[in-house]
Amino acid sequence: MENQKIYCGSGKTRSGQFGEFQAVSICLDDIPLENITNHKNGKRYAKITISKKKETDQFGNDLSVVVDTWKPDPSKTSQPQAMQQAPPQEPEGDLPF
Repeated sequence: MENQKIYCGSGKTRSGQFGEFQAVSICLDDIPLENITNHKNGKRYAKITISKKKETDQFGNDLSVVVDTWKPDPSKTSQPQAMQQAPPQEPEGDLPF
């Protein structure tokens, strides 16, 4: 499912009193359960990507909404090396700096 796009909505770019904005509609039923994460605050989240379409469709939608399915590859993730503590330095002379 890495390269397959899961479309879950569309939208339009609109102009308002304070400038341009994007209005989108998302179909929650189109988001697979494996792409919904439970956060420690008890809420559920899904990552999405909103991008401009090449052409406006018959309904005037110029934005596409897809589920972000990217997941890090554990085999390519480098583990941070343990930081070594520097040995304490002996003071040289009696100068404080």
